[in-house]
Parts: sequence; structure tokens; C-alpha cells
Amino acid sequence: MPDVRNWQLGRSMTYPYPEHHPDWQFAFVFNINRCIACQTCSMACKSTWTFSKGQEAMWWNNVETKPYGGYPHHWDVQLLELLDGAHEAAGIDPTWGAAAAGAEAPYGSYDGMTIFEAAAREQPQTQQALGYLPADEEWRAPNIFEDVGPAGRPAPGSLGLEAAGAELPEHKAYFFYLQRLCNHCTYPACLAACPRKAIYKRPEDGVVLIDQSRCRGYRKCVEACPYKKSMYRPSTRVSEKCVACYPRLEGADPLSDGVPMETRCMAACPGRIRLQGLVPIDPDGTWADDRQNPINFLVRHEKVALPLYPQFGTEPNGFYIPPRWAPRPYLRQMFGPGVDEAIARYRAPSRELLAVLQLFRASETVIFRYEIEEGPKVFENEIDGKPWAMYDDTVIGFDKIGREVVRLSVEEPVHQRSAPHPNSI
Repeated sequence: MPDVRNWQLGRSMTYPYPEHHPDWQFAFVFNINRCIACQTCSMACKSTWTFSKGQEAMWWNNVETKPYGGYPHHWDVQLLELLDGAHEAAGIDPTWGAAAAGAEAPYGSYDGMTIFEAAAREQPQTQQALGYLPADEEWRAPNIFEDVGPAGRPAPGSLGLEAAGAELPEHKAYFFYLQRLCNHCTYPACLAACPRKAIYKRPEDGVVLIDQSRCRGYRKCVEACPYKKSMYRPSTRVSEKCVACYPRLEGADPLSDGVPMETRCMAACPGRIRLQGLVPIDPDGTWADDRQNPINFLVRHEKVALPLYPQFGTEPNGFYIPPRWAPRPYLRQMFGPGVDEAIARYRAPSRELLAVLQLFRASETVIFRYEIEEGPKVFENEIDGKPWAMYDDTVIGFDKIGREVVRLSVEEPVHQRSAPHPNSI
């Protein structure tokens, strides 16, 4: 198999197809610390794309509770066990080498096997990627074990409270919400596994789509996708998946005014946890060094947003700001070795980061560039033993053609109603 460069692993890896990259890459950042699991995003997607016969068990967007939840059930635990078994059989220790950290290896170098390399070692004739087919009952609920921490269900009469209490930075009893949709990976496992070549990445935005006229429902994509975001529809006998609301990305939606617009799940989020964008890609496949692109800034410059299970090797384009209160070993398994730095930067955000965080869910129009107008210092504190200050800066977001679409201050303005209109019920 050809060698391709995976910047999230900090090394080259094997993949069934040679490198071929889009002009722009659809990408997004989720701030786990803000999510309230209202499932508004899930229902926005469901009511737009998967409301028909045969799609009852399809949730292209879902929010699941970790560490126990998952859709399909325990999808990540099952694949991690398969990958662990492959490493044990090969006598390989899947560790991260921090010494290799750099611009194109921001999290160090991964010394273990990806799902592609594990399949090439174990079943080279039959599998392109290590995976499994979930049983039917595993698709029955999109968020089983909702709001259950690692200690299991609370004792009767405890009101769900832990006797020992909890305090930051880490809670003894914890859970958090993980927001998921197709990561539109740079090296999709679904694409690699499809024997019909029915899956492809769009050259204009990197969105991964299934050509349903070519699909024959072999479910190889369902088996191979480590995130289980390719789903089989029994009524049509073909597979379907998230399409990144591509008419909105194209500016074809009547509300878009001809410029890229956020997907339905992003635009519906009331918790302001989501930021979506399009990142320019250089011809060699690396992200163009565009600091003023908010996604690029959060992922490559500030390193506060991390990929989900980078060790799988698909180079996902969905990124997460990790939760502050969960145990670090669990988070490192999920998001890689950049967790400690990401949480430290989020706990004491830089002046620029604090301003960019205001852009989350600020506009349905995709923000391609931001500028910051500096304001006065409004607050001083000490975080982790170091001085920290907050400034009331103004962040301005611009669309693809350079028009201003949003202008927000770090400190939210307070509006007091006049005497003739007092607040009342």
C-alpha cells in the first residue's frame, strides 16, 4: 500500500490509495465544556436528512454520554480492544514519542499501528481497515447510559450525589457529553474499504460522500469506519452517511446569500459549543498557515482543540476542546497526548483565544477570517499560580468574500430596561 503523511500521527502511514487532497477541507471544533446534551443538533439533523422509512435507526449527528454511552453501543471500546489485540499479537507497544513534536507533528509521533496497518498485518487479503459490524441491537438507542458516571448508577436516596464531593480540576465521579458526526476524514476508512469505489472526497471542500448509484449495500464501509458514521439503510439496501449539508456549504441555500453556511446541526446549537469552517489546504496536503482562520488558529496554533482517537489513523477533521473535569488518562486515550496542554490553555486562555471563543455559534455564515480590536483590561486573577488578565476586546468575523458577518465583545453587554417597561410576569 502507498505511504501517506498523517500530521496527527507525526509520521507517514500506509493507506490503500495515494495522497490526493482537496482545495479546502470542511472541519469543525466542539467545545465539550459547554455542551448540555439537549440533543437539538441531533433533532435538527434527523428532521432534515433521516426522517424517512428505513432511517429510523440513523443518527448522523448524535450526542453520547462518556464514559459509558455510545452509538452504536460501545463503538470505541470494541475497536480499541481489536487494536489492542493486534498490538499484542505483533509485540508492539502503542505509545506516543514526545521527542518528535513539531509543526507537522504537534502531538509527537505515534509508534503504534493504525487500523489500516493492523489490517494489513492481520488480514491483508480481506480487509483494508480493522473493524467490525455492530449487531442490530447495538443501534437501538443513540444515547444509552445517559448521564451515568464511571461508578454506575447512584445509590437510592443519594440524589445522584457523591459522598466525597467533587472539585476541579478532576472529579472522582464524572461524565461528559461527546458530540459526534462524520469527521470527513483526510484518509477515510469507509472509502478505503468500499469494493465498489462508491465513496469519494469532494475536491472543493473535502466532504466525504457515497455515490448511491454505485453502492450495493455490502456494508464494508460500516465495518471499516472506526467512528461508525456510515450506516446501512435496509429499505433501499444501500449505505448512507452525513453529507455535511453540502448545499449550505456551497452557498446554494436560499438563506446563505451565496456564501458558505453552517450545517444544520451546527446552526441549531443553543449551547454555542460548535464552530465550523473551511480550512485552505496546500498542494502537499498540509493545512495552509492561515492564522486568521478560526479553525486553523484553534487547532494548529493554539492547540486547544484535538482530534478524536487520532491513533485510528484516519486523520479526522473534527476537533474537540477536552472537558476539564475528567481524568487525564481517559482523555489522553480519546484525544491523544495533547490533552494536558489543551486543558491548560483553555483554563487560562490567551487574550486572542478568549476573543476567538466568542465566535462559537455566533453566525450561521461560515467565518473564514477574524480580526480583533483591542479593548480595556476589565479583570485580573491568578490561575494555577500565574497572573491572568481579561480584556474587553472585540472580535470581528468575515465571510468567504470578506464581508463582516459578526462583531462581538468578550464581555457581554448588560441591557437594563427603562422604568416604563419593568421586568415582570
